[in-house]
Amino acid sequence: MSDEGRLIAGRYRLAEQIGRGGMGTVWRAQDEVLSRDVALKRLHVQRHLTDDELATLYERTRREARSAARIAHPNVVVVHDVVDDEGLPCIVMEYVPSTTLGALLKGGGTVPPGEAARIGLGMVAALRAAHAAGVLHRDVKPGNVLLGAGGRVVLTDFGIALASGTSTLTRTGEIVGSIDYIAPERMRGQKPGPAADLWALGATLFQAVEGRPPFRKDTAVETAYAVVADPLEPMKQAGPLEPLIEALLAKDPDARPSAEETERALRAVPVVAPTPFPAGAQAPAQALPAPTRREPSPAPIPAPAPAPAGRKRRALGWSAVAVTVAAAVVAGGFYVVSRHDEDGGTGGTAHGTGTATASAPPPVPADFHLVTEKTLGIAFPVPDSWKRGKATSEEVNYADTSGLAGLTIDLVDPAGPNPVSHFTNIEANTKVNYPTYRKLRMQRTTFQGQPAAVWEFTFEGRVRAFRAIDFGFGREGDREYDIYLSAPDKQWDTFRPVFDKVKAGFRTLR
Repeated sequence: MSDEGRLIAGRYRLAEQIGRGGMGTVWRAQDEVLSRDVALKRLHVQRHLTDDELATLYERTRREARSAARIAHPNVVVVHDVVDDEGLPCIVMEYVPSTTLGALLKGGGTVPPGEAARIGLGMVAALRAAHAAGVLHRDVKPGNVLLGAGGRVVLTDFGIALASGTSTLTRTGEIVGSIDYIAPERMRGQKPGPAADLWALGATLFQAVEGRPPFRKDTAVETAYAVVADPLEPMKQAGPLEPLIEALLAKDPDARPSAEETERALRAVPVVAPTPFPAGAQAPAQALPAPTRREPSPAPIPAPAPAPAGRKRRALGWSAVAVTVAAAVVAGGFYVVSRHDEDGGTGGTAHGTGTATASAPPPVPADFHLVTEKTLGIAFPVPDSWKRGKATSEEVNYADTSGLAGLTIDLVDPAGPNPVSHFTNIEANTKVNYPTYRKLRMQRTTFQGQPAAVWEFTFEGRVRAFRAIDFGFGREGDREYDIYLSAPDKQWDTFRPVFDKVKAGFRTLR
């Protein structure tokens, strides 16, 4: 039975699963008292643990909330509440629509040194605030770095943080954390200080520019030995960051630069814009249209490759239509919940099957009205001020008054095995045709009891940066419905709720 829609602690209604690990799940939830989105981290039932181990795990969860709550800083996730649900502790946090650095680097991905420096500045600011509050993070790694709208960098997951005057909650000889990012002194069993977090920052920066953790070997034991004893291999892509990374990864904690020195060194690196894209030809429009167009654009862009047999051809090109569609980055931080999951593979994927269950749709939100598109066989809410644009037998467009943000609902008939395969095919064309395209995530999920997928990306328009999300759902052989939104990156906070409300109120009429 799905937990979607369930009310936690009489206040927080679960809306969408946005992260999952071995120990727990993170949901986007609606705070029904304050009418705002929050992230709710809920532990799984751990039947294999003893009562003492469960007590330790639950205390670590509550400590995470207490540790993070001690730190008031824009680069640290805000903790709102701690509640129990059927005996399991839950942390209610600020909802940060984002991806993680770990997801961005998955599969050996890298970012330019200037972008790594920009991210590093946010991380070191968070660590300075934490250390000033007497809190050591102890699990700094790419998977715990959220990359949000407007270039915001947020450090999260203080689940094994150590506050001054508290016990370690570990057994003798036990090291809790992610092996690639544990400082040498912690491997030796020594008491860690702020320098241990800075070593993990150095390991994170190394991976960001080189595409792999600095000391990773075939096994955890070999990796641990390399962290303590092996010299750092020469870097090939770090550029101006190399001296700082090498200093942060010193074996001796006293030899590492302080947080203040690290910040100064990062500021000396030429920092790029929040969404660093390779240079490319300028597009003849302000925004990237929804990836659902059937005809290639009149712009001089190579024609996209055909879609797989039996699937609708979705050409991703610049549209001549005046309605520029849509908007934003969905569903939040991918919080790494299990300490033992390999970093970089924590996309919060939720696999599920089953039949759709009939349920009453939510009421139409204030300042929205319900529209019915009989040709497509669907109904959904749209903002009162948005105007209907181009419509065909397979798609319909709505745009806001500025023409820079809008919505496209698209129909693919018949649906394929899973919308993610559909999106993957479109993305292959996009990478070729749009040099400024950058994927934030593509993952499987479920929606209304059917296979679903979400694809998030960013791109550069002629004069501004945009963010977009394409959400598709449908069972093979039936129909696939895609909800696409894109908008200027700087106005994301304004337009992001539109996607949530359209998706929540979306219904088929068959």
